[in-house]
Amino acid sequence: MAVIKLEQLKTFLTVVRAGGMRKATEVLNLTQPAITSRIRNLEESLSSELFDRTSSGVKLTKKGELLLAHAEKFEHMTAMLEQDMISPWDLEGRLHIGVSETIAQSWLPDMITKLHRTYPNLKIDLDVDISVHLRSALMSNSIDLAIMMGPVSEYSVNNMELPALELAWYLSSKALIPSDPVSLLSRPIWTYARNTRPYRELEDLLFEKVGPGVSLFPSSSISACFRLVEADQGIAVLPRALAREFLEAGTIREFEPGWVPSPLRFTASYLGRPRNHVTENAAQIAVEVATEFMGR
Repeated sequence: MAVIKLEQLKTFLTVVRAGGMRKATEVLNLTQPAITSRIRNLEESLSSELFDRTSSGVKLTKKGELLLAHAEKFEHMTAMLEQDMISPWDLEGRLHIGVSETIAQSWLPDMITKLHRTYPNLKIDLDVDISVHLRSALMSNSIDLAIMMGPVSEYSVNNMELPALELAWYLSSKALIPSDPVSLLSRPIWTYARNTRPYRELEDLLFEKVGPGVSLFPSSSISACFRLVEADQGIAVLPRALAREFLEAGTIREFEPGWVPSPLRFTASYLGRPRNHVTENAAQIAVEVATEFMGR
């Protein structure tokens, strides 16, 4: 009688979804020989070849396609059983979250606090990166949940929309606002990193409204941008929600040159398969916490 282990089915599904054993090593954090051994043992248990090995990777055989259908049903039932039968207080595991720096600087601590209250034994890995890198990490299964500028236009991804963050122009309180605030745009302008959507949109708007020759300074650190504005080393267009402490301290102030880029739109995005109710709940918690934060 064939004995099929849960870890073998999980490895099989990961290899299929990742597109090969080498890529599956990154998702499962296993060596390629370990993954190969699990697949070989599964094939021996079923007395069937599950993959055709080619120079370009692996392809499912007829038997492999049949197993895939059954394995996905079993995976779905396992997820439902875990959700219905295991108390959040008893649930153990690891959740890998990737967030953009905007979120890390705003309501991320509140989200992590709520996650820990909901799942006390859940271990959380956290990456802070720009959205383009987070999207790649999500699609390669390197992270479970990506909170980034979205949505991700892939059929395999579920996107939960988060409250938008309005942008505003900021100037040091040390500097005077001239009668024509547009003239301030000749100063160095600090903003998001170069390969991000806010940078690209701001660059296009500045070219359209001001013309060439604007000094645009990209930065991977939003907090650094605020500090540089504080020190009167230029101006910046940044999220209002992150400017509160600086405005309350009186070190910076808003000014209005007549236009502002569109609000930043974020999503909590995760892969629809394999279904994981912890990831789904974490995305919902992100929506709740972000909504509370924006309502303060």
